[in-house]
Amino acid sequence: MRDLIKEIRQGNARAIAKAISLVENDSAAAQSLMRQVFACRKDAVVLGITGAPGTGKSTLVDQLIGWLRSADRKIGIVAVDPSSPFSGGAILGDRIRMMRHSVDADVFIRSMATRGNLGGLAKATGEAIAIFEAAGKDYVLVETVGVGQDEVEVVKLADLVLVVLTPDAGDEIQAFKAGIMEIADLFIINKADHPGAEKMELQLRAMLDLGLAENDKPPVIQTVATKGKGIEVMMREVERLLGGRDRRAQEVRRKRLLAWMLRDITREKINRMIARDIPDSVFMEYVDQIYHRRSDPYT
Repeated sequence: MRDLIKEIRQGNARAIAKAISLVENDSAAAQSLMRQVFACRKDAVVLGITGAPGTGKSTLVDQLIGWLRSADRKIGIVAVDPSSPFSGGAILGDRIRMMRHSVDADVFIRSMATRGNLGGLAKATGEAIAIFEAAGKDYVLVETVGVGQDEVEVVKLADLVLVVLTPDAGDEIQAFKAGIMEIADLFIINKADHPGAEKMELQLRAMLDLGLAENDKPPVIQTVATKGKGIEVMMREVERLLGGRDRRAQEVRRKRLLAWMLRDITREKINRMIARDIPDSVFMEYVDQIYHRRSDPYT
């Protein structure tokens, strides 16, 4: 394990992959590994990219990678994908959407399956972020599966949340209002070369005018990610927003991430204790009692 940590700190891609697999698969060695990871990590900037399916999030992430690499930043990417109903693994491959960066030693892309977790976040996303930080990554990009309002969970992990919309999403904007619309630090109207981009921006700004004070309104940027249009403006806005965050705000974000991970670890430990102390035969007896209405799940 000591050799693995050493290789992670050197940015070895194979070691990073092995470490993430250990925590994702609940390996017995994962707990010992994560203790050492937490002892040597440094804080990276975490960007959350979220939005409905088909908005071009992955293409935007591809452009983000290119921009950050041009500034010599080291990057880790977690692409949270739907689970395969058969294997539980991520349906989308690690590098299908970002193939041009796959040979870059300072870019590590990992797809992770949601495996039924709410919030569009893979169970081990928090641990993956910590592993990337131990590996010396400057930025970690978390792209979430497009499942709608459940994606508010991403705000617990990110320094900044980019919500991606498209011009043809105007009719859906009200559906986002109660959840995903409220977590955005920056709105991206992607595919802005499609009809309706200006109308979409007006609708969005009108909604923000109704609900937020002037200083709290997130910027709205139009992009065409497939052509690289608007990417520089978007990144300048990201840099401005990050620069405006004080130390207190950074501390709050970091504590949110740690609280999210601690809850997850506590839940795992409780489940292990139950599995250890309650034999399957006794557990099934409880199920039988509930089935025959002699008891209930809450007793």
